[in-house]
Amino acid sequence: MRIGVVSDTHLPRRGKELPSALIRQFASCDLILHLGDWTTFEVYEQLSALAPVDGVAGNNDPADIVRRFGYHKVLELGTKKIGLTHGHLPGGGHNALDNAKRVFTGKRLDAVLFGHSHKPLLTHSGGVLLFNPGSPTDKRREEKYSFGILELGAKGLKAKHIFVK
Repeated sequence: MRIGVVSDTHLPRRGKELPSALIRQFASCDLILHLGDWTTFEVYEQLSALAPVDGVAGNNDPADIVRRFGYHKVLELGTKKIGLTHGHLPGGGHNALDNAKRVFTGKRLDAVLFGHSHKPLLTHSGGVLLFNPGSPTDKRREEKYSFGILELGAKGLKAKHIFVK
């Protein structure tokens, strides 16, 4: 299973549209996961034209997105359990990685996917994949825009970033 992973699109404030590189990559995905700060439901509609979409809301999302997706969830994909959160917690500090870990404390997961910081991250901790795709439309101080691909197969769970100028 090929899964597109994106966060922090902030459309239309940070970009007019989703980048063509993201559209091309996600067109061959079985599922797309958005990790919050969509900022408009139109992002869901655009991504849904490519593949089924799930995700969570972020701290900049309107009520319709929060109602539809919630702030945190665990998906079971095949034999893997994957936690989704934006990485922002009211009163939780500014470190998205720490916040993402805190949300799922005590849960047995294979991966935690999060956004919020706009900083791409791929690491493992205690056997858990920790993955932040970065942002395809608002790189902040990062050198490149980014999003991710998660491959779920016989060899387990593998994540990679796609970087775009």
